[in-house]
Amino acid sequence: MKAIKFLALAVIVLTGFTVSAQTTKTKKTAVNMNDYAVFGEKFTPTKVLSEKEMLKKYKTLKKGDTIVVKYKSVIKDVCKKKGCWMNMDLSNDTNSFVRFKDYGFFVPLNADGSEAIVNGKAFIDVVTVEELRHYAKDAKKSQEEINKITKPKVTYAFQATGVLIKKS
Repeated sequence: MKAIKFLALAVIVLTGFTVSAQTTKTKKTAVNMNDYAVFGEKFTPTKVLSEKEMLKKYKTLKKGDTIVVKYKSVIKDVCKKKGCWMNMDLSNDTNSFVRFKDYGFFVPLNADGSEAIVNGKAFIDVVTVEELRHYAKDAKKSQEEINKITKPKVTYAFQATGVLIKKS
């Protein structure tokens, strides 16, 4: 009889620890949607990678590979003409160049420095000199800086279906 009571108590205690551990994990990864403005398609921000985790994913990709993923980072800069693209920080002076699916939505021109969560497809891209110069012009770079662009660039690209930008 004592063994059954002990076993029952052990099950209750272990169940309590399991529930407590799950609750703590959920709180850590939960995102309050009221803190974010939605652009593009709404999505649930679960299983969101950090910028360092995303950089590791990009490093495993080869040209032609695509992965569907969500990640959180800081917006380094935004197209100053329309808000039709943005660069997201991946750490170690590395960026992900984010465009929006079917040119279907834009982000605020002043979103630089904001925290964002993007949902979509990550892939490796080779950007032509012409495109790079176009993006530099959109970013209001000087003609001198634009003229220095002479080689295509391999980039960590991202096609977002939705973006959450943290409200200030």
